Amino acid sequence: MSTAFLPCSVYHEDYAQDHAWWQTRFVKAKMILLFLLLFVAIPLVADAYWISVCNQIGYTLLGALGVQLLIGYCGQLTLGHAAFLAVGAYTSTLLILEFPWPQFLMDWGIAYPISIFIAAVVAGIWSVLFGLPSAKVKGFYLILTTMAAQFITVDFVITQYVSQIGGRGQAFSLPPGTMKVGPWVLDSALKVYLMMLVLVIVCVIGLANLLRSRVGRAWVAIRDNDISAEVMGINIVKYKLLAFFVAGFIGGIAGAFWISNLSAVSPEHFPWFWSLWLVGVILIGGVGSIHGAIFGSMFMVVVMEVLQLAVIPLADTYPKLLMDFLFIKEAAFGLAICAFLIFEPNGLAYRWWQIKNYFNLWPFSY
Repeated sequence: MSTAFLPCSVYHEDYAQDHAWWQTRFVKAKMILLFLLLFVAIPLVADAYWISVCNQIGYTLLGALGVQLLIGYCGQLTLGHAAFLAVGAYTSTLLILEFPWPQFLMDWGIAYPISIFIAAVVAGIWSVLFGLPSAKVKGFYLILTTMAAQFITVDFVITQYVSQIGGRGQAFSLPPGTMKVGPWVLDSALKVYLMMLVLVIVCVIGLANLLRSRVGRAWVAIRDNDISAEVMGINIVKYKLLAFFVAGFIGGIAGAFWISNLSAVSPEHFPWFWSLWLVGVILIGGVGSIHGAIFGSMFMVVVMEVLQLAVIPLADTYPKLLMDFLFIKEAAFGLAICAFLIFEPNGLAYRWWQIKNYFNLWPFSY
């Protein structure tokens, strides 16, 4: 196999080469440059505002990965994924504020990382509970059951009961220095950004490897035709529930991470619109592709930030624009989805795939 580049021909000699992460020296060089950009260039060049934008992209990406798994790879429609982010956020918060950790775990900065893992497991189990109807229903009816997860979890359980723990009312205060990873206190946007990169890389690699396994192939078979998958011997109930668990697990990580960006956590941080937003992210990025979740998250966050920066200078002349920016944002979100469904229905990931193929097949790109 050529180790420099892969033009139009067959160079792979075995299965391992065909499924290698980095198949050529050119791809390895690109990935090294990407790592340098993420871990060196951005922290050195970007100011606190754009670092916070990157954190928002990472949070959106972590949330969208679970939605991509359910909708794009397993064919299970969901409109209540924000509920599992909320479960992860509140589980981690309660563990940090209420659980009597041994002092050495607090001193060594291990309590918060442990709380992230526990929060992910709890969110995964909670997701499975609302995934149980997928054994009997699908399509529109499954959408309703996942919407029920949002309203039952956030509007009822968390708002009426969990938020009242300790007599706090609606919000849990997170004083500076509460979250600590090892010797580093997460007291700046840059430290949160570096933790976000680690979490995103771990989740993306873990999900990508899972999709390349027998489990991933079973999910795709269920998505394409669940009856045929069952005839071939796939336990569709088992794999559907496993998809809900993994999606909830990643959502729990997203929620537990996001509290490091907040001074207080409340149910208002996890509205139903956020569930709809995550579905829009994968529609714009591309359904059935991890790249779709990445590109969709980047597109939606950056476009909304640029839109806000464009509105701010007009605030002196048209103050109502700034007051109504939330509605402008929602309108832009709807217009973006309509535009992509009409002009780029396969999403940004498909366009990226075409660009890569153009260079990989050169000079026979036609």
